[in-house]
Amino acid sequence: MKKIMTIALLSILTLSGCSLLGEVNSSLEYADNATEYVSTVKEFANEVPALSQDAVTNAEARANLEKELELMKTEIEEFNAIEPPQIAEGIHEKMVSSNQQLSEGIELYLNNIENGQIDPKALEDSEIMKSIDNITGLAKQIEELGN
Repeated sequence: MKKIMTIALLSILTLSGCSLLGEVNSSLEYADNATEYVSTVKEFANEVPALSQDAVTNAEARANLEKELELMKTEIEEFNAIEPPQIAEGIHEKMVSSNQQLSEGIELYLNNIENGQIDPKALEDSEIMKSIDNITGLAKQIEELGN
């Protein structure tokens, strides 16, 4: 009887350990994905203002700007679709909220471009850049998930 109880206890501990290990792996994977996404957002933030400036007078730059804006919307959708581990749910909710604002800002700017209103200053002051600041501000919290 004692032997059966010991085996049962060891089995429970082993299964608990596997679950914990799975959660750790999931957290690390999420942290990697989120870190990569934040890097993509930073790159976008660095490239888009110059593209916007060039788009004022250059049709090719305008097409590139529209393409980059559309690509960022796709990146946002893909990141938002990630299922976060339980430990990262709060961070993910903040990211999704900022992503929603970013997506709305991108959509508004795309509409302005379609209407011939390309204003680099408006981009700098828009929800796009504010949302990017919010997203990049979460990088430290994401980094802590990986540690």
